[in-house]
Amino acid sequence: MMRFGAVLSILLTSAAPLWAQASDDAPLSAIDWLSESVEQPRVVAAAPDLGTQATRTPDANEAPVADTATTPSVSVQTLGGPAPRALGLFSPAVMGLPDDLWSSSDGAVLGALLAAEETDTLPALQDLIVMLAISAANPPLEGAAPGSFFRARVDKLLSIGALEQAQAMLEVATPDTPELYRRWFDVSLLTGTEDTACRSLRVKPDVAPTPSARIFCLARSGDWSAAALTLNTGLALGDIDADTGDLLARFLDPELYEGEPDLTPPDRITPLTFRMFEAIGDAQGTRNLPSAFSHADLRQNVGWKAQLEAAERLSRDGAVSFGVLTSLYRARVPAASGGVWERAKAVQRLDRALENEDSGETLVALDALWDEAASLGLVVPLAKNYGVQLHAAELPARESALRWMLLSGDYEEAALREDFIALDPFLTSVARGTLTDETSALPAAFLIRAAFGAEPDQVLLDVARDGRTGEAVLRTIATLQQGLDGDRVAFGEGFATMRALGLEDVARRVALQYLLLE
Repeated sequence: MMRFGAVLSILLTSAAPLWAQASDDAPLSAIDWLSESVEQPRVVAAAPDLGTQATRTPDANEAPVADTATTPSVSVQTLGGPAPRALGLFSPAVMGLPDDLWSSSDGAVLGALLAAEETDTLPALQDLIVMLAISAANPPLEGAAPGSFFRARVDKLLSIGALEQAQAMLEVATPDTPELYRRWFDVSLLTGTEDTACRSLRVKPDVAPTPSARIFCLARSGDWSAAALTLNTGLALGDIDADTGDLLARFLDPELYEGEPDLTPPDRITPLTFRMFEAIGDAQGTRNLPSAFSHADLRQNVGWKAQLEAAERLSRDGAVSFGVLTSLYRARVPAASGGVWERAKAVQRLDRALENEDSGETLVALDALWDEAASLGLVVPLAKNYGVQLHAAELPARESALRWMLLSGDYEEAALREDFIALDPFLTSVARGTLTDETSALPAAFLIRAAFGAEPDQVLLDVARDGRTGEAVLRTIATLQQGLDGDRVAFGEGFATMRALGLEDVARRVALQYLLLE
C-alpha cells in the first residue's frame, strides 16, 4: 500500500467527532447506527410572490371576513411524481391477506405501529412481522411524506438484522434517494458487497457521498492518491473532524502508524467506521453491537466460531433463513468442547442418525439437541430444517419426535398421525385447530384452551372491514404480545382476533410454540 505520511500530516481540526453526531440538517432515523454516508439535501421553501400588503389588490369578490372558523378539509397529493408502487417481495395473498393491506390507513400510524412491534418474541410472530414488512401491498395514505412507510418497513428489517430481506427491498425500490441509498450502502458494508455500492456512487449524480464515504470508496477502488487528496481537502475545509481524520488516515496508510496506540472506538459504531476499524487491524467485536452487524461475521474470512455465534444470534432473532445455521453447524468437525461446539456436535449426531435410518439413535439425538438448543431459542429454526426429514423417517410415537415435528413447518402432518394423536390428544388437536376435551399436563394448556374459546376484538375487526387490514393485524400482534408478557385477557383476545383476521396458521404456531417453548 502507498504511504501518504506527507499528505496526512496536516493539522487536524478539533471539531466534535463525526461518528458521535449527525448533521443538524439530517433527518433523524429509527436506526441510529446508520452511517452518514451520503449528503442530506437541504430543502428550502421559497415564499410565494404575492406582493406586499400595500400593493396587493384584493379580489372584488373576496369577502372581508370569514363566515366561519371551521377548518376546511384539505387533501394533500404529490404533484408531478409517479404513482406510488406496491413495493415488496411477495403478494400478501401468500398469507391470505388482501392487496389493499395498507392502502386505507395513514402511513404515519402504520409506521409507528410497526416500529413499536416487539421482535424478541415467539418465532411465529417474528416471522409474521418480517412477512408484513416485505409484502408487496398497495401503499398507504401518506401525501405529506411519500415513501415514509416503505422506509419504516426497511428500518424494521434493519433493526432485527434481516439484511438480506432489507437489501432485496431496497433494490426493488431502486435506492436513488439519499434516505434509501444510505440504508443500501450500509447493508452492503455489512454483507461484504461494498464494492458494488461504491461503484454505484459514480453513476448516481443525485446521491452525493459524504467525504468519509467518498474516501472509503476511492480507496476500495485503488485510487489512493485521490483518496488522500480528498482527506487533505476535507480537513482543510473543516468538513472532516479530527477523530474521523485519524481513522481515515490510518485506513489509507496503516503502516504509517505502526507502534502508536490504538484508536479509541467511538461510542456509536456505524457500518462505515466498523469496516474501517477492521481494515486497520482493529476489528470490533459484534457481540455488543446491533444484530445487523452480526452479518459481518458470516463472511468466509471470519473464524468458524464467530460465524456460528453470529448465525445463532441472527437465527434467534428471525433474521436469517434456518438453513444458514444448520449449514454452518455441519461445516467442520468441532475441535473443542462446550458452548457452540456442543450444538454443532448435536446437529452432526442427528445427521448421522437420520442418514443411518436408526430410529432409536435419532430419538436420543433429538433429545440431546433439544437440551443444547432450547435455552438459546434455537429449537424452531432447527425444527424447520429437520421437519421434512423427520416426517419421512416415520419415527415411532415418542414425545421427543412429536415436539420437534409440531414446531416444524409441517406441524399439521404430524397432528394427523393416529399414533401421535393417541400420544398427546391435546397438543395434536391444537395443531389441527380444533380442541378436544382431553386434559394436558403442560403448564400453558389452560391459557391456550381459554384462548381458543375467547371472543375477538370487534373494534379491530371493524378496522379490517374498513379496509385497514394491515393496521388491524399490527394492533393484534401488539395485543397478543401483551398477552405473552403476562396479560391473560389480552392473550385470549389477541389470539382470537388473529384467527378471525384469517391468520389461522400464525395463531396455531403461536399456540404450539407457547405450549412447547415457554
